[in-house]
Amino acid sequence: MIEAQGLTKWYGTVPAIQDVSFEIAKGEVVGFLGPNGAGKSTTIRILTCFMPPTAGFAKVDGLDCLENSLEVRRRIGYLPENVPLYNEMTVRRFLSFVAQVKDVPWKEIGREVDRVIEVCGLGGVRHRIIGNLSKGYRQRVGLAQALVGNPPVLILDEPTIGLDPTQIVEIRKLIGELRQDHTVLLSSHILPEVAQICQRVLIINKGRIVATDAPHTLTAQLQQSAKIHVSVSGDGSGLAESLRHLDGVLNVLVESGEPCRLIVETDRHADLRPALARAVVQHGADLLELKTVDLSLEDIFMHLVTEEPNHREGMKS
Repeated sequence: MIEAQGLTKWYGTVPAIQDVSFEIAKGEVVGFLGPNGAGKSTTIRILTCFMPPTAGFAKVDGLDCLENSLEVRRRIGYLPENVPLYNEMTVRRFLSFVAQVKDVPWKEIGREVDRVIEVCGLGGVRHRIIGNLSKGYRQRVGLAQALVGNPPVLILDEPTIGLDPTQIVEIRKLIGELRQDHTVLLSSHILPEVAQICQRVLIINKGRIVATDAPHTLTAQLQQSAKIHVSVSGDGSGLAESLRHLDGVLNVLVESGEPCRLIVETDRHADLRPALARAVVQHGADLLELKTVDLSLEDIFMHLVTEEPNHREGMKS
């Protein structure tokens, strides 16, 4: 549904992105991650036909973004980071205006506006002035304008920025429901949000794609060892020494507090949980919790954007 091949963009003598290539299939929800200045906004501007690439090409629904700009725009619903709203309009009037701009047939405008109002939970504020709405509702209006015309592709740039925790949960739930009918590219700095919503992530750094895969697959590729958290009652220092002698245990760290928690680093190819449980019991300690802990998306992100480029070649797939 979205294809980028060799996208490169130069601003004078400064490269914003170089040789950016990826594909997003129909129905996928993909997170687009990268530090500030990495090239996310430039890539999004090319995909949404705001600017041409210096080299390479991008296609949406099989249409070239440069040669078929108007047709591509009709197939994309775009929510920019700073939502462009007419604050003096009511919600319904604004969405009707957007429908006209998007060439929704005149007889269908009312029905289409009612549809996006219902999808975005705006029924209670449809006749209110946009400028008087809360940040959360204005964000919903921005999402509704992107949905007008029912485009097959949605590109959402920081859709929950500036929202309070309750509003974030609401918008996150709404985006999750959209995956049934749309292909979604979601740019966000809130990594737990991406981990919960997206099936796959694209990570860009210094203008190049450094990884593209499901978070759990990236975890498997990057995690050199397994970590198991063991919580016991009492002092765990003596227990830590016992655990260090078990086959497959690489290291044991003790965190102070009550209950005591030990972080056991093990060979990732072996499941040492049964052996660790037996060792705790034999030591005479009360086992309160034992669980494996994978790398988080934050861990993956920091690993990929801080290590040297020649160490990342195996991350793309």
